[in-house]
Amino acid sequence: MKYSVHRMVKEDLDQVNEIDREAFPTQWPPANYRQELQNKIAHYIVCCDNTKIIAPMSLPHERKRPDIRNLLMPWKKEHTAVLPEIPAPQLLAVGFSGVWMLADEAHITNLAVRGNYRGKGIGEYLLLATYDLAQTLNAVFMTLEVRASNIIAQGLYNKYGFVEMGVRKGYYLDNREDAIIMTTDLLVHTEYRERIEKLRQALSRKLENQNHV
Repeated sequence: MKYSVHRMVKEDLDQVNEIDREAFPTQWPPANYRQELQNKIAHYIVCCDNTKIIAPMSLPHERKRPDIRNLLMPWKKEHTAVLPEIPAPQLLAVGFSGVWMLADEAHITNLAVRGNYRGKGIGEYLLLATYDLAQTLNAVFMTLEVRASNIIAQGLYNKYGFVEMGVRKGYYLDNREDAIIMTTDLLVHTEYRERIEKLRQALSRKLENQNHV
């Protein structure tokens, strides 16, 4: 499989912030994702391209290591060499999503994909992974807010059984745009689970075909 998903860890923060700035230029300050790692109700996942390895984005931390002269002249302890501690390479993060667990509700806080990976099914892949995450957290249903102008996202959510439940007027601070409130059916319903599994199989075929192009 070309793509994989894992729980967000601190090593993902640089890439998550980069994707966030591209997708939501005015929404979340970078420090918030670090705080979210400590937030007991927050659960985030990151989608990676398994074929792309990147150099670490963080500046290396410095650490002191004994100079070879300390081994040759152990009575002279003043010799130390400051060497960079290079972080391990990482897979390229291509998207992320997160939920807050509010009682039995999994509220989707974010779902974002790198610009050059949009249109490849990554958003749908992340939405499926978010559904799986909600299941593991024993959520009864999922909710979200989406910009009134974001017709593409609304279409994806409709496809996965989200329906409009209301409007938050002037919800987005950058332009006072309204937010559409959407929610799913109960996740335990047989009909909903069958719908999700059919969509999962279709997406798997789509992504597999991309691998052979």
